[in-house]
Formats: sequence, structure tokens, C-alpha cells
Amino acid sequence: MAYHAGRRRPLRRPQTEARTDDRIPQLQRRVDTPRSVTAFARKAGPGGLANLAADSASSHRALQFISSPKSLHELRNRSGKPMIRHLTILTALAATIAHAPPVRAEAGPIYGPELEEFAYPWPVAHFRLASQGEALQMTYMDVKPAAPNGHTVMLLHGKNFCAATWQTTITALMQAGYRVIAPDQIGFCKSSKPAHYQYSFQQLAGNTHALLASIGISHAIIGGHSTGGMLAIRYALMYPAEVEQLVLVDPIGLEDWKAKGVPWQSVDQWYERELQTTADRIRDYERITYYAGTWEPAYEQWVQMLAGMYRGPGRDIVAWNSALLYDMIYTQPVVYELKLLAMPVVLLIGDKDTTAIGKDLAPPSIRSTLGDYPALGRAAAAQIPHAQLIEFPDLGHAPQIQAPETFHKALLDALQPAGPNPSMAPR
Repeated sequence: MAYHAGRRRPLRRPQTEARTDDRIPQLQRRVDTPRSVTAFARKAGPGGLANLAADSASSHRALQFISSPKSLHELRNRSGKPMIRHLTILTALAATIAHAPPVRAEAGPIYGPELEEFAYPWPVAHFRLASQGEALQMTYMDVKPAAPNGHTVMLLHGKNFCAATWQTTITALMQAGYRVIAPDQIGFCKSSKPAHYQYSFQQLAGNTHALLASIGISHAIIGGHSTGGMLAIRYALMYPAEVEQLVLVDPIGLEDWKAKGVPWQSVDQWYERELQTTADRIRDYERITYYAGTWEPAYEQWVQMLAGMYRGPGRDIVAWNSALLYDMIYTQPVVYELKLLAMPVVLLIGDKDTTAIGKDLAPPSIRSTLGDYPALGRAAAAQIPHAQLIEFPDLGHAPQIQAPETFHKALLDALQPAGPNPSMAPR
């Protein structure tokens, strides 16, 4: 314990490192007074200074305060107590803010951390569960047809997608007589985003299985797109007797990126990347990867759906969960288990898709070999015992959005239900 010269009263040493879970809520803290500035700096430590600088509203208030002679005089002499240590912290904070890149406010809709204010095309329900010591809720849509054929399809969304992005697919399936369940997974969209959660595809599959059980569904056709394809594969491996058919739409995970040389990123590094999310960055990436270099006005709603959460008050917890999820995707490959899928599998592949996690981080010599979906789709079909491969030569990562009529005709032809499933419990 340190003592200030000339005084016997002990002074606590400032923390030199903030815990990760402490830093998350601190990013939105108000900085209006000498007390709040010093309290934040003392608690957050060096990492907190950079985080505060990244928050435009807080940084402008802090810089105004720090640069004011009157404020510094007040801080130095408040209650007659020297504040040299706090002035040192604030000087470092001012330097961090002064050298931080400018953060511009982005125009567009603002949504809450659970996508509050964004309307889904059908009413949503909430499945409440206790998981890893957390009280959580999964939001889902349960869409029932006017003339049911006795089968249920569960649709699992991708990493940069939500249950709502299945809108046209749900409509096509419902009109064909299918009941459709479309959940938002924990960590995504309208579902809970815990500050502490060990994400795994097994955990998400277990959560989803519990959701289906809660509404009386014991067998279903499982469909997954992108990251939802990885989850659908894991679900089918865990509950094979309950999966009538597996439908994979441009699933990622058909290659092991780390084994191919994509460098590892820490959760903190993923988090810093996610904090840079903007509508422009989302749009540019989706144009190239999801829509094969094309763009239609109808795609914009899905850009704003994602970007709106990063403009809102839950930006930091949204980014944190996204970082944890990227770590899950990178470290938990499913490609080595494709041969274990015993049920009928339909692979729907857009040949213009080039998606690969961490592709931009890989050396150029490796980058060009990643996300080769024509080759990946054919290799996967060769490994899966009962696979049907359907390719769309001119489509990208999201064929169900890019060319819905073409995609849904192929999907419905591939499903061809044999008849009502007697194990389906009507609700």
C-alpha cells in the first residue's frame, strides 16, 4: 500500500488492468463531472482509456473537461486534496482521445441489443431457459399453414442473419403445407446476449432441441443456412433419430480454416473488429459475397437490421457476443463428421459464394484457396452417405434472398414429403 508524501493516509493503487467483463458496460458510461471521469479511469485502467476514446459522445465530453483550466483547477483542489494521480490518468486519457480516429455518427435506424423496434414478419414468441447459470430467452416465430401436410421445418439462420431473413422461405414452405419454426439463437438478433457464455454448437443445438420439445415437436426437417448450416449439422449428429431430413443452404464449415492456415484471433481481437461495424462495411461485404457482386434495394433492410444494433445502446454487448460466436465458428469445425450423417441431406449451393471465416486475415497465397464453394459442395456431397447436391451457378451465399423463386422451387422439389408424420404433436 502506497502513502502520499507528507500524509499518513493510505492511497489505493490504481488498477492496471480491467477485467473483460467489467470493460463491456463501461464503454457507454457518461463522463460529465470530475468524479465520473476519474472514477471511470480508475476502474477501467489502460484498456478502459482506449475504450472511452472509441465512444464518441463520452470522449468529446471528457476532452472538453480535461482541456478546461477551470476544471483542472477544480479537480486539483476539490476538498483540498491533491489529485496528482488522477491528473496523470486524465492526461493519458486526453492523449488517447486526441490520437483516436474520429468516430462519425452513422445515419440510419437505431435498434436495441435484442433488436427492439425492428418488426418481424410474423408474431414472435419467447422460450425461456436457464443455461450456464443465466436466465435467457430465445425468440422464435411459429408459422402454421392453413392446410398442414403434417411436417415441420425448423430454419436456422446464419451469422449475419436473423430469423426474419427467412421471410420468403417461410412463406413458400407455409403455402406448401409446412409448419415452420424459425428461432433466433442465443447471442443473435431478438434473443438474449449474455455477458458470460461459453458458446458451442452443441450448446446451441441443445437450446434449440429444448425449444422444439417445449412446443411438442419431436421430429422435424432441419434447415440451416451459413453458420446455421454448421449448427444444423451438429443438431443432426446429436439427435439423428429426430431429424427427418437435413437441408443445408451454403453452409460454412465445409472446410477447416485454421488447418488451412487462417491465423487465430483472440476474442478481444474479434471484439475490436466488431466494434468497427457500419452499414457501409456490411453492405460492401454482402454485395461481393452474398449476392455475387449484385445489389437490389430489397437487400438493404437486412443491412440496416444488423447495423441498427451497432448504432444503439447495446452496441458493446452485441459486439462482444459476436466476437464469442466468431471464436466458436473458427474453433469448432464440422467437416470431419459429414460422413456420420445418416439421414437424407440436401445441399443447396450458390457457386458464386466465396465465404470463409477470417479470409481477409489469411496470407494472399492461402486466401485465394478459401471459400471455393463449387469444390466444397461437391466434396461434401461425396462424404455424406445420402446427399443430393443442387447448385446455382450464378448465385452467391444467400440464394434464398437473391433468387427466391428459383431457390424455393428447388427446395420444395427436394423435400417431397412422403406423407403426414404421426409423431408430430398438434399445438
